[in-house]
Amino acid sequence: MKSTRHATTLQDMSKLVPAGLIALALVPSIAGAARLGSLAGDDAPARFADMPAPVVIHIIGALIYSLVGAFQFETHFRRTHPVWHRRAGRILVVAGLAVALSGAWMTLFSDLPTHDGTVVNVTRLIVSAVMTYGLVVAVVAIRGRDVRRHRAWMIRAYALALGAGTQAFTLGPLTAVAGQPGVGVRASGMLLGWAINVAVAEWIIRRPPGRSRRARRLPTVDGSNEIPAN
Repeated sequence: MKSTRHATTLQDMSKLVPAGLIALALVPSIAGAARLGSLAGDDAPARFADMPAPVVIHIIGALIYSLVGAFQFETHFRRTHPVWHRRAGRILVVAGLAVALSGAWMTLFSDLPTHDGTVVNVTRLIVSAVMTYGLVVAVVAIRGRDVRRHRAWMIRAYALALGAGTQAFTLGPLTAVAGQPGVGVRASGMLLGWAINVAVAEWIIRRPPGRSRRARRLPTVDGSNEIPAN
């Protein structure tokens, strides 16, 4: 009874995961929608107005990736809707690659703000490279029926993509109070956001699987010994 109640509690908690991930993505999603609106008008920053395609791809890809991807991590929904999970997964791989590659392109070729600094831009390239690698490895893994490896790299790629959401908390309050932070402070806040997400992702990947019920012990044929039931 206690084991069943524990399993039910975990299942109820897992249903909150999509809402939490969507909430984390909400700030950058709103900012991205506002940026798309500015690109359609006359008040777009010059660095984006000159070549808006990578920005549009990055924003739309991030919206799809963060919002649709949130539902891939709800265990009960994933198990009861396997077809949706597979189809959405294909879309998410394309969206994730669009986010990673457009982000790298903008970092290398766009006229970025001076307050970003070398550390932030190099880290952006590393994040884009790891995301791209992770998504490719995840696809190869699932085609080889290696579910564990597929799951691990999809979690890592998603965590990196949601870095902007966590950075809203590591940098947002400081920016609201003191204005645009300096290069060093901004770099620290940006890196902290990614680091938090990576740490949480690795904890999820490496934690031992929980059991919904305790192993029962059954008598053998002659009743002299007991063996655990699988």
